Amino acid sequence: PRHVAVIMDGNGRWAKKRMLPRLAGHRAGTESVRATIRASAKLGLSALSLYVFSLENWNRPRLEVDGLMRFLGEVLRSEYLELAENNIRLRAIGRLGMLPRGTLDTLDETIGKLSGNTGMILNLCLSYGGRAEIVDAARKLAAAVQEKSFAADDLDEKSFRRFLYDPDLADPDLLIRTSGEMRLSNFFLWQLAYTEIVVTETLWPDFREENLLAAIREYLGRERRFGT
Repeated sequence: PRHVAVIMDGNGRWAKKRMLPRLAGHRAGTESVRATIRASAKLGLSALSLYVFSLENWNRPRLEVDGLMRFLGEVLRSEYLELAENNIRLRAIGRLGMLPRGTLDTLDETIGKLSGNTGMILNLCLSYGGRAEIVDAARKLAAAVQEKSFAADDLDEKSFRRFLYDPDLADPDLLIRTSGEMRLSNFFLWQLAYTEIVVTETLWPDFREENLLAAIREYLGRERRFGT
């Protein structure tokens, strides 16, 4: 696969099994993120998209959300050098304006520092929802029609893509969901039309390179069909 996307699920259950706070599960999941990025870069993937924080996650307890935002800033700062050494480019999509100012500043700074790299794209989906992306794309489309920079008669699936958060990012070939849940959780609803899906029972904090390789092997054993 060229582009792999991951729904990183199971942090809370991992922590609950150990009678730890939920944030402990998120912190434990950092090593899984690190291992997955390293393995993906080593395999030569073009892009890796991680579903980091959904729009629905804003409804979680304030203490947990604040902790997650602080933690995100810490991870960006601590992982920057390794991302740079691996020639990784960083992108982020979602309603990023909802992020706390400090977190957004750190994100923008890290993206800028890595902008000269030429390797794998690490795409962080933050404050993201698949339906929201389609709604936001429709709003941009309507504005373009109103401004007469786009003709409504020219609209098709290909032209609609230009209004998505990152129109240049290819659709995922493979989606991996951890923790055994059989749902998309409002992730990449436009992009996953023909994506192969692999679900693993492994909780995200336990996910490592061998789990990624197992999912890719399963993907390689399938016959991809587009539209049938």
